[in-house]
Amino acid sequence: MSHTFKTIETNGVKIRAAVQGEGPLVVMVHGFPESWYSWRHQMAPLAAAGFTACAIDVRGYGGSDKPHAVEAYSMQELTADVAGVINALSPNAPAVVMGHDWGAPIAWHTAVLHPGKVRGVAGLSVPYYALPPAPLNHIIKAMWTDQGKFFYMAYFQDEGVAEAEFEADVRGALRKLYFATSANSDGRWGYIDKPAGEPMLAGLDDPNPFPAWLSEADIDYYVGEFERSGFRGPINRYRNFERDWAMMNAVSDRIVHQPSLFIAGAHDMVLKMFGDGDLAGIEAGLRANTSDLRGVHIIPGVGHWTQQEKPKEATALLIDWLATL
Repeated sequence: MSHTFKTIETNGVKIRAAVQGEGPLVVMVHGFPESWYSWRHQMAPLAAAGFTACAIDVRGYGGSDKPHAVEAYSMQELTADVAGVINALSPNAPAVVMGHDWGAPIAWHTAVLHPGKVRGVAGLSVPYYALPPAPLNHIIKAMWTDQGKFFYMAYFQDEGVAEAEFEADVRGALRKLYFATSANSDGRWGYIDKPAGEPMLAGLDDPNPFPAWLSEADIDYYVGEFERSGFRGPINRYRNFERDWAMMNAVSDRIVHQPSLFIAGAHDMVLKMFGDGDLAGIEAGLRANTSDLRGVHIIPGVGHWTQQEKPKEATALLIDWLATL
């Protein structure tokens, strides 16, 4: 049994979904810079466990539509896309939503904004803290840019700059980005430590051979996807911080009430962004913003690419949690 692709029309766009298996629906949402393919290791195990595994291309990526406007990539639009996929594939029952990297905030916020569509939510790499004290771009400016330090989210704010850099050498860009935030880079997140104004890829390693967790065939697949789609849509996600903050500020109940799960790699750079890697603090923040948190798991020897670097371990944690729902 292998996956099939379905095109789902919802929320004014077409979303491509890889679907495998039968049973209760599990929707998997990828992050940047990835595609449905980042969940390839989880598809068959979830299907074998009795679920319909559905990994989508987020709008802007792969086989999904790619609107040009920045505002088309707001959290409100992306969560509506996920809710529409659930409605199309499971019209009579809510689904479980899992997300990694940007897919995690999309999953968390889908649970909050479309609670009737979601019966459980798992976030990989990025915890859920509901609403920051200010839009994230303001926080980044104060913490990094105003201190003369480079931070990739600030670099992404000017339209066309990062796109041009990445699209000039898609393969090189992806290889450097994947390696820099993996456990194999030994925590050397070069793009965090350099001066503001530097190009994103300057100083990042491109190892040869690449670590075994991402094969040459895997890299070829990702390269093909981004050579066709470009990077504007994916990077537009980072240009909606003020819009997203205003939207969530108007939501009265921002707690995730569904059963939830958090998984991250012990070497994930994101953990450093949240409380400087204080795991107790991260869990406390999660528990303050969820009402049924059923697990916080940190996988040793894993960087940012949680379900790809050690797929067996990540998949086992997900399936064990699904059994509790």
